[in-house]
Amino acid sequence: MDLALTPEQRAFRDEVRSFIRSRLPADIRQRLRAGHPPRKQDTVTWQRILNERGWAAPHWPRRFGGADLGAMERLILLDEIYRAPAPLPQVFNVGMLGPVLMKFGTPAQCDHFLPRLANLDLWFCQGFSEPGSGSDLASLRTAARRDGDHYIVNGQKIWTTTAHLADWVFALVRTDAEARKQEGISFLLIDLRTPGITIRPIKSIDGEHHLNEVFFDEVRVPAANLVGQENRGWDCAKFLLSNERTGIANVGLCRERLGYARELASRFTQAGRPLLDDPKLRTEIAVLEAETRALEITNWRFLLTDSEQQRLPAFASVLKLKGTELQQEINALLARIAGPGGLERRSAEDVEHGPITPRYFYSRAASIYGGTTEVQKDILAKAIVG
Repeated sequence: MDLALTPEQRAFRDEVRSFIRSRLPADIRQRLRAGHPPRKQDTVTWQRILNERGWAAPHWPRRFGGADLGAMERLILLDEIYRAPAPLPQVFNVGMLGPVLMKFGTPAQCDHFLPRLANLDLWFCQGFSEPGSGSDLASLRTAARRDGDHYIVNGQKIWTTTAHLADWVFALVRTDAEARKQEGISFLLIDLRTPGITIRPIKSIDGEHHLNEVFFDEVRVPAANLVGQENRGWDCAKFLLSNERTGIANVGLCRERLGYARELASRFTQAGRPLLDDPKLRTEIAVLEAETRALEITNWRFLLTDSEQQRLPAFASVLKLKGTELQQEINALLARIAGPGGLERRSAEDVEHGPITPRYFYSRAASIYGGTTEVQKDILAKAIVG
């Protein structure tokens, strides 16, 4: 990255590195380095530390508690958080809902929620997908009918990440069954402690509990929790899904995991020699490092050049596709390095070996969340091939 940085940006990078070295709790770093996902308290602790500098929501304007950083500074900060490694700020709060409230929310909603989102005093999850309404969100059926100064919500959401940890959910609901699909949808903020809400866990292939089903049965939601206009929630959803693409390629994550692969390969042995002595393995790591560097440069070219974004807005799908492929290839490499021992279920406190193979299993889902691989290819086919 050094060749692309100005002196001011190098100074900012040094500032970020110094801050992380001095403030990131060692136990959090060790657990994430071993491959464990951050616990809720890890994310809360670290986000509140970052928020002291406005770095929990670095792209937010300062008046809303952010740092108003430029695109390159955001990339630097994200890269250093990944490489530490440290928990990322809670994306549903700062990357999704926060910008939506700034654009569509009332002053009262902004005053109440934005400080709590940045400091993670409230943990939000996203209630978009439903059974039969995944990539085609406009076909959703969860309904909300107006009843005085409340909405009454009935329906079901699925694949709801961290709903079991969350305090609130921002949800798309159908408020006009007669309108065209996109025109009858509204965007509601719902307190998950409200009577009538049931959360059921979904165990994923890695054996962990990341996902949930959420059921709404006559749930009363104050009409003041409507964001934007009734039946115009699709505008909020489109803005949310297109906003803040800085980390879509996950370059920092790829680089940190490759560093860990080298570390493991130098520690694990075969026939008395470190695995890293194998020229074939060194070549494979070098190829992945070169591809990560190429993705990083492509990321800069798209994100840092307004003309490129305007000329090829669908090019973000290239970053998502290649970033996903690299994540999966690197996790497959780590699983091969770990060998049969990587299959063992490890305690959440085991920082020597960590859940290497379960993490490989979960990486397969990267082809689905955040926009499926098939949908990204379809976007590119329409935009570029025509």
